[in-house]
Amino acid sequence: MPKHKDIEYSLIRSNRKTASLHIERDGSVTLMIPEKLSDSDADRIIESKLYWIYKSLAEWEDLNATKVNREFVSGEGFLYLGRSYRLKFVEEQHMPLMLRNGYFCLRTSKRGNQIEPHEAFKEFYRAKGKQRIHERVDLYRKMLAVKPSNIRIMELKHRWASCSRNGALNFHWKCMMAPLLILDYIVVHELAHLIHPRHTSAFWNEVDKVLPDYFERKEWLKKRGAEMDL
Repeated sequence: MPKHKDIEYSLIRSNRKTASLHIERDGSVTLMIPEKLSDSDADRIIESKLYWIYKSLAEWEDLNATKVNREFVSGEGFLYLGRSYRLKFVEEQHMPLMLRNGYFCLRTSKRGNQIEPHEAFKEFYRAKGKQRIHERVDLYRKMLAVKPSNIRIMELKHRWASCSRNGALNFHWKCMMAPLLILDYIVVHELAHLIHPRHTSAFWNEVDKVLPDYFERKEWLKKRGAEMDL
């Protein structure tokens, strides 16, 4: 991994015209540059943005102070669409994990051994996302007059969602932990990228047409997103 002074960063080259610098959700630094630029060019970009990087990393540390370290024990709370549901272990149910009677019910084996909980929750969020996110995309794509080529619920590392060049939308399964208002913001944000790939004023104007209060939703995700984790 390249390093400039005390800043380690991931360097990604692609067929793009301008450089783009990001602080990812895990606090890592990513620099995306045109293929023609050299490593020295990348270091110069990092040098020119040092103040912004330090400021953003300090802000990231403050925001991530809200992160909750959850344990897979009876009574622990887990999020679904913005609400917290306590975990309960059960012996008999046809799915490894189900939301029933106000509880997340996790099946144990006949010998009392616990199903691998992390995978059970991931599969639960993926399955719910395939239905709910598809519904929200279908609602808002009509308002924006766009049509994604594909919709996937997957592991996206440090992003809530992404829009590929071929018009496919990818959503992190963790999006299903967010309140519906925030989920809708994530959906509209990615749909707007089908019209404007960059975060230009035209892009935000497109989002504003559908969600006039998008800034408040964006700030909620920025400040509270660290809570949406296992």
